Amino acid sequence: MSVKSSVLRHGRLVVGTALAAAVITGGTIGVAAAATGDHPVVPVAAAAPAAPAAVAAQPPAEQPPEGARAIVKIDPNPAAPGGDITLTGNCGGGKGLKKVIGGFPGHQILKDIKIVDANPDAFKATAKVTTKVGNGVGPVMVDCDGEAGVTLLVTHTPAAGE
Repeated sequence: MSVKSSVLRHGRLVVGTALAAAVITGGTIGVAAAATGDHPVVPVAAAAPAAPAAVAAQPPAEQPPEGARAIVKIDPNPAAPGGDITLTGNCGGGKGLKKVIGGFPGHQILKDIKIVDANPDAFKATAKVTTKVGNGVGPVMVDCDGEAGVTLLVTHTPAAGE
């Protein structure tokens, strides 16, 4: 394999990974914002004068599509390889937490996953970050039997002496 083709292949891998992380992050932030309802509300008395009829009113915030409404949070995040983490969240209308997946097929970042409470309104699970990961970002997904959710786990190897 020539140096040029090796650089191109690795460049595509980096760009593809960065693009996937951006899509996941954007979706996660959008899901989190829509689920929390933290949208500013302008009081009627403080509202600006009525706009001309030609200017359309801003549409209400869209909900995530059905099947992608579960919310998942990781604590601590960032986490150290080999460290324990706790996953909490809600199923966004799903029937209850069924499965937690960390990483990609063949590149798992979580092990010893245990569902402590599958309650659809407030689930809880624990896991250990594998020691085979270094510094980086990886997806953590939950299956709530009808709804799914995803967030990113940041891994950070502590500096010597920490």
